[in-house]
Amino acid sequence: MNKVLFICGHNSGRSQMAEALLAKMGGNEFTVQSAGLHPAEAVNPIVVEVMQELGIDMSGHTPKSAFDLFKSGELFTHVITVCDKETDENCPVYPGIQKRENWPFPDPEKLTGTHEGKLAQLRKIRDAIKTRIAEYFNLSA
Repeated sequence: MNKVLFICGHNSGRSQMAEALLAKMGGNEFTVQSAGLHPAEAVNPIVVEVMQELGIDMSGHTPKSAFDLFKSGELFTHVITVCDKETDENCPVYPGIQKRENWPFPDPEKLTGTHEGKLAQLRKIRDAIKTRIAEYFNLSA
């Protein structure tokens, strides 16, 4: 069983999307979680909106702390950071992981413009995450 943890800064966007996408694409082959270094209060509403376009309901998702998972002793086969190099360097080291990766994606919190403009930008980020997951884990996108 592959146990995958996606980490980003606030666990309100990229890591939440990656968790939901791999859970949907990988089925029972994966146990997937996501967490943040400094968890936000809630998942970004625009992230929930673009994931709903794929039939993925994230309205019940809540940000979690990467450090709380680490302290709980939970082990993962893959730990993947989905943000910039600075965040990757500050992530806790999980014992027993087989693979550690950094997949940098733009931060949805930093998107600018109109609501429609932000949606268009976030769709590109979502689709890039989906493609990376499919390629890395040999899954159908």
